[in-house]
Amino acid sequence: MQPSIEFGHCTHVGLRREHNEDTYYADSELGLYLVADGMGGHENGEVASALARDTLVREIKNGELLVRAIQLADEEIIKHSNRRPQALPMGTTIAAIRVKGREYEVGWVGDSRVYQFAEGQLRQVSQDHSYVRELIEQGAISPEQARTHPHRNVVTQALGVTDPQSLRVETVIGALNAGTQVLICSDGLTEEVEDDHIARILARAELSAQECVDHLILAALDGGGSDNVTAILVRCKT
Repeated sequence: MQPSIEFGHCTHVGLRREHNEDTYYADSELGLYLVADGMGGHENGEVASALARDTLVREIKNGELLVRAIQLADEEIIKHSNRRPQALPMGTTIAAIRVKGREYEVGWVGDSRVYQFAEGQLRQVSQDHSYVRELIEQGAISPEQARTHPHRNVVTQALGVTDPQSLRVETVIGALNAGTQVLICSDGLTEEVEDDHIARILARAELSAQECVDHLILAALDGGGSDNVTAILVRCKT
């Protein structure tokens, strides 16, 4: 039996930025949900994230695999950058899920995240491609120290700026059982809202998926709203 899917989505410029370089896409018929967080400033980050979004949508509609679609998005951004030699480098993170039946595939590059919430437990599915993540893995700092580290926003992988030969599109497969929720978000959410706060919001069964997303965005703004913030919540109802 095909799962019954409910989803909510929102993006907000935040409280300290003039432009929103985040973008997203959510389509239950195609089974594709993604968040892209652009880098490079206005007219660069916005362009890069939009190119990533549009390329993924086009390629998935054409039957391409998720990993290859992300690689093609990288190629599109690089080609666009090369046509604008005077422009600043443009790049973007990407975090996407592709739902097929009761299985979902996660693909990501950068530090936009995918979480799964099931049976009352929140678990980060993706692993950040970031400088502080590498420090944590080396044992140099703790996860708590990473939250306030001065270089916590430095990503080690991004579409459009990482050498294509070194680009790592990572993937994970997950199961969509009744009650499972999958959250995709930019770091504008996770910079301001602790995981346990995210879990408390997702645990509120009385809220619709859209209401949960609205609460997450408000929590990020209450936390300071230092960056653009984007979230999509995919909920398996049956």
